[in-house]
Amino acid sequence: MSANLFKKGRIWHFRFQVGKERVQRSTRVTSKTKAEEMAKREYDAAVVRANGGEPVPTLDELAGMWVVVHRPVASEAHIRSVETFRRLHMYDLGAKPIGEITTKDVELARGEHLKTHAPSTANHWLRILKLLTMWAVKREILATSPWRVKMLKVQKKPRPFLPVDVARTWFDAVDEATKRAPSVGTAVRLMFGLGLRESEAASARWEWMDWERSTYTPGITKGREAEPIPMPAWLREHLDPMRQVEGLIVAKPSGQAFAPGFARQAMRRANKECSVKGITPHRLRGTFATLLSEAGVPIQTIQRVMRHKSHATTMGYLEKNLDTAARAADVIGQKVGFGGAKVARELAESP
Repeated sequence: MSANLFKKGRIWHFRFQVGKERVQRSTRVTSKTKAEEMAKREYDAAVVRANGGEPVPTLDELAGMWVVVHRPVASEAHIRSVETFRRLHMYDLGAKPIGEITTKDVELARGEHLKTHAPSTANHWLRILKLLTMWAVKREILATSPWRVKMLKVQKKPRPFLPVDVARTWFDAVDEATKRAPSVGTAVRLMFGLGLRESEAASARWEWMDWERSTYTPGITKGREAEPIPMPAWLREHLDPMRQVEGLIVAKPSGQAFAPGFARQAMRRANKECSVKGITPHRLRGTFATLLSEAGVPIQTIQRVMRHKSHATTMGYLEKNLDTAARAADVIGQKVGFGGAKVARELAESP
């Protein structure tokens, strides 16, 4: 026994009975093939319910379940990524039961994604799909993942780095752009001086400061760590006049916390003012890690300060300072005999 299809106008409908349950619904589609798929899925789900089990959810339903379960424990950015995936990027997979999604289905959906998105985003898209699929395995909805698709090899691009020689001017431009909300400038300094993520700067609190030891321990972090971070003297000097016992360090004039993305407009204006491209909260964190590395801090220490689970993640944040590389190349040229008097003089004057 299965569902019976029939038409009303151009729209396909279906009806079936399983035990005492009678179902008659519209598919809202004009394609018979799609209508048959929907009818079969509804019929199979009814059979599972009749046998005392729960029906296998579609990918769309599974994503909704994941968000409900993880909203209290996952970061806002993580929840937002899955919600965006569910709302905009499921393509033809959303209506399929999670156990019926094949490797071919995933490859075709990724192809649709690549028509309007950069290749670099396709791997993020695939990670979210894998996250949901493996969560279904963990919940014993599936025995194993029904698809296997490898990540794309994507050409890496140089990532922006805030040059030290323009940093002070850049911060002055941030302050100029945030006169009405000076806390934003303080948040940007927290990102630069402590390597905080934007969300961690927005949630930073005075009671997490250890003024005696000059450290700050973020109390709300992506990985749930509580690792103390050394506070540089210049940042302590900046924070000291506004020092409080408790409460948010940065907040709106109303006292409320800033929403995600609160510092981006000011940073874009500073970038334009200083002819610097691409400095965002995330790249400011990368600048922090790179400067620590150039100052001779061991990778293990940087990993701990950045609160990364793996040193490989930390290595991905480190950018090469081209000024340092250029000076080294000049030294090599001098040793070989290619450098002139001007180069020698510049090397002697350089720090």
